[in-house]
Amino acid sequence: MTAELSPLALMFQASIPVQIVMILLILASLVSWTIIFTKRRLLRRTRSASDDFEAAFWSGGDLNTLYQSTARGKRGAIGMASIFEGGFREFNRGLQQGNVIPDKLIEECRRAMHVSQMREVDRLEQGLAPLATIGSTSPYVGLFGTVWGIMGAFIEIGNMQSATLATVAPPIAEALIATAMGLFAAIPAVIAYNHYADKVVRLEYRYDGFMEEFSSILQRHARAKSGR
Repeated sequence: MTAELSPLALMFQASIPVQIVMILLILASLVSWTIIFTKRRLLRRTRSASDDFEAAFWSGGDLNTLYQSTARGKRGAIGMASIFEGGFREFNRGLQQGNVIPDKLIEECRRAMHVSQMREVDRLEQGLAPLATIGSTSPYVGLFGTVWGIMGAFIEIGNMQSATLATVAPPIAEALIATAMGLFAAIPAVIAYNHYADKVVRLEYRYDGFMEEFSSILQRHARAKSGR
């Protein structure tokens, strides 16, 4: 009886609809963990790159030199460096056109940085929606499998002449496995979603702060160039 009530045995003994539900939940769990590890690596890399760039930016070096080193990066600028690159490229373009109007130039730089920021945030948020979907729907999918399994179990019990605990327990246990698997898929997805969403928001705040500080620096440079 112990062998028959083991989780693996119950999965194989379950009805076809319940087994389909279990397979879907296993696939959802695999997708969830893949996203979790991929997102963890991406956020670590982005945060590390932003830390390195911020240290270089505030080291007091020449902005043109920093821009050239950022643009020559093998993997391309990411995070804060991407925002800097977009804003400084627009700044240089405005200076080359001549007749610099500081406020107008800074507005164009801010617009370019905002576009880069949106692109970076969108890159960081990729994968969060599937995590939220898996976390919110998996328990209901598991519950569906449980309800279906219990319904079949009661029909089977009703056809028996006499029902004992030994005959009632296995089909009900088979049905409850689906709910357990739904929770197993949902809980890590919900925890990861909340954790990574918070990290994305924190990085976005850092980007906003950098944009404000960099805009002030560009504005001083623009006024110096225009003599206004």
